[in-house]
Amino acid sequence: MEILNVRDCSRIYGSGALQVKALDHVSFSVNKGEFVAIVGPSGSGKSTLMHLLGGVDRPNQGQIIVDGTEITALKEEKLAVFRRRQVGLIYQFYNLIPVLTVEENITLPLLLDGRKVDKETVDELLKQLGLTKQRHLLPNQLSGGQQQRVSIGRALIHHPAILLADEPTGNLDSRNTQEIMTLLRFSNKQRNQTCIVITHDENIALQADRIITIEDGQIVSDEVLRK
Repeated sequence: MEILNVRDCSRIYGSGALQVKALDHVSFSVNKGEFVAIVGPSGSGKSTLMHLLGGVDRPNQGQIIVDGTEITALKEEKLAVFRRRQVGLIYQFYNLIPVLTVEENITLPLLLDGRKVDKETVDELLKQLGLTKQRHLLPNQLSGGQQQRVSIGRALIHHPAILLADEPTGNLDSRNTQEIMTLLRFSNKQRNQTCIVITHDENIALQADRIITIEDGQIVSDEVLRK
């Protein structure tokens, strides 16, 4: 079942001589439960694409449909609600709230949405993340790998339609990198969670089921590694 459809999307910044076409008529789709890596050199447009998929930015033309909703047609207020409920975002630098504990950071999306926090669900997620003993600690009391696991928990707590990870291991050493990828693969397989990872690391990309390569704002290859 198709969970994401990107149709003829372009994103242009600036105008005149300073105009930059970050994305140039990009089209592709992703099925529910797929694990996709998007790769490309610096400046290729992959981060711009991630912002469009997450509803953080809008294309100049084209459509993006997530779980049956055309997010490019939503007004800002409805887009913000949709993004909070249906999109899980993981960034390279964690973006945790420093005055909130591990548990509070993870459950924040539910509280912002006025939804009830189920203790059993939180307990199980903390266990899967290996953070049960750290649940009451603040971010500055955690290692980089632990902080990234908190950000993954925050992205997963509301069971999003798609999970978007922008260079999620770019700030980590090799051991923590593999731990994070193992967590993402576990979520993908056990929860049937659709995952899209942006990375410049070939070893990370090769752990995905499919690799989409972008150069100069265009898709130059779309390779299925495993089904």
